[in-house]
Amino acid sequence: MTEPFSLFAKSPSQICDALNLEKQFQGKQIYQWLVRGATSFSEMTNLPKALRENLQSLHPSFFSSTVETSQSDPDGAAKLALKLYDSNIVECVLLTDKEGELTACLSSQAGCAMGCRFCRTGTLHLKRNLNAFEIIEQFMHLQKAAPAKISHVVFMGMGEPLANIDNVLSAITFLHDPEGLNLSHRRITISTCGLVPGINELRVRKVPVKLAVSLVSADDEKRSALMPVNRSFPLPKLREALVKFQKVSTRRFTFEYCMIKDHNIGPDDAQKLFRFCRGLEVIVNLIPFNPCPELPFETPSEAEIRAFTTELKRLGVDYTIRISRGRTIRGACGQLAGKLEENR
Repeated sequence: MTEPFSLFAKSPSQICDALNLEKQFQGKQIYQWLVRGATSFSEMTNLPKALRENLQSLHPSFFSSTVETSQSDPDGAAKLALKLYDSNIVECVLLTDKEGELTACLSSQAGCAMGCRFCRTGTLHLKRNLNAFEIIEQFMHLQKAAPAKISHVVFMGMGEPLANIDNVLSAITFLHDPEGLNLSHRRITISTCGLVPGINELRVRKVPVKLAVSLVSADDEKRSALMPVNRSFPLPKLREALVKFQKVSTRRFTFEYCMIKDHNIGPDDAQKLFRFCRGLEVIVNLIPFNPCPELPFETPSEAEIRAFTTELKRLGVDYTIRISRGRTIRGACGQLAGKLEENR
């Protein structure tokens, strides 16, 4: 299938090439309109009228994707299901924190090959990697729906970002460009299930974004049962990669720890988590399991979570508890599935 037309994730010179423009400064003008949220060439008033009309007739839309459904949650979250040019569906989420700051949660793949047993996306299997422009289009669709400027981006949607590292980094280049969207690297987070070659690649390329690692268990046997990636890259290899990464990045990173009833929140789990964290500059982000009908797990009770966190506190583990937003629209962590769903 021929790759569709899209102006996103392109530099001004690439826009010139895509549109066969003779004047380089016009590529920059179009780029600036794009990042400001223009939706048609007719809005670009500093371009000659004849050029605007010609471009508009050739390319009535900047987007290769369309919004198929939009859902909102009372907690301020919103989820969009986007139909891609090849009819695959991906989901992206807009989150609002208690200070009112907006975060775009973006997908990097249609489906996912990692097969984490507690994640709904893992039931789909991998359809394909997303192009950089498809990643940026998610951001732009969310920005159009947002009440204010989006200030943070997390690659925590569908797919494993480090399995599509080139397109993800191309998208980050577009997001970060000081003459464009100008998002600080400190406000961009890549989340991985622990794909060691990808972590090593980030270290070699010295990409200064934040890193989050889905840990779920610091016990090799338990983690392998929940996360097949651990069979290829067990905990000692993961830790070795993280130690090397931190020496280069010098930043604290995050362990995402999905708390699953009767699986990973006992005293022994806390002890092993403490030992795995020792010597690393890391904070553990505890996430109560978000239920899905396709998955056979349960959310721990408040009392069970309290017992686990009490033990972590006693051991001196630095942690936070994530308030899951978007649960009612299946937009919370582990709930995205690339399906067209009705509001619930």
